[in-house]
Amino acid sequence: RMALFSRGRIGTLRVFGPDSDGIIAACSNLIGKHGCNIVKSETWSDQKENMFFNRLAFTYDQPDKVACQQELTEICKDFHLENRLNWRDRKKKVGIMVSKYDHCLWELLLRHSAHELPEMDIELVISNHPDLQSVAETFHVPYHVIPITQETKAEQEARQLELLKNVDVVVLARYMQVLSGSFLRQFPENIINIHHSFLPAFMGGRPYQAAHERGVKLIGATAHYATEDLDEGPIISQDVISVTHRDEVKDMMRKGRILERNVLLKALEAHLDDRVIVHKNRCIVFGD
Repeated sequence: RMALFSRGRIGTLRVFGPDSDGIIAACSNLIGKHGCNIVKSETWSDQKENMFFNRLAFTYDQPDKVACQQELTEICKDFHLENRLNWRDRKKKVGIMVSKYDHCLWELLLRHSAHELPEMDIELVISNHPDLQSVAETFHVPYHVIPITQETKAEQEARQLELLKNVDVVVLARYMQVLSGSFLRQFPENIINIHHSFLPAFMGGRPYQAAHERGVKLIGATAHYATEDLDEGPIISQDVISVTHRDEVKDMMRKGRILERNVLLKALEAHLDDRVIVHKNRCIVFGD
């Protein structure tokens, strides 16, 4: 993926809808007609539902972006497709929400500081606790403390949304509050949550304790888009690690934090790289 970026500006096109002949040819011809060069293409067909999914990555110089989008809209109308054309001519602005656990926040800030997430800028960190302010300050990222209680939830979420009004993507880096439906609807398919279990197993707030009591031999982590159905949003990335009867809850938590960092990072990278298409409650995630 990084090799593609080194060649110059690169855009992405994702289309999906009912499968039929001629979709790939129509989209490829359009991209070529506007002086763009396709450098990567990946497709998948869901034969059970007769659904087609395609992602194109292309380099470009000075195309007529408006005309290209208009023609694409007409093509997709003929084929009954949805489309996402992204010229990727600006970085995505990311807001991070966190509570007291710091491992995912450190991971994101360190990776960004090392220029390993070149497609985004971290605009701010919002927390319901002051504990991690020093972490954000280490990287010169604004840190806003907004305590949440049941009585103040609506008012405080309004403050959060005001701070996030120019943000493209919200990352819940172990933010231990349930967001309201009105909040979630402001960022459809743009709020990424890391859950500390291999969903759909062990939903809720104490998955490591539940896994220990059940005597499982694998624990996991899941990154998914946040929806109003708690812990049931479309899954972007998952991973697991082995555990044994010798592992106490604290051991599972230590092993799980490694997974949480890596899985969240992988999901965010896929999202930033336009490699995800959400269909119903599933994610189609194309390769990097």
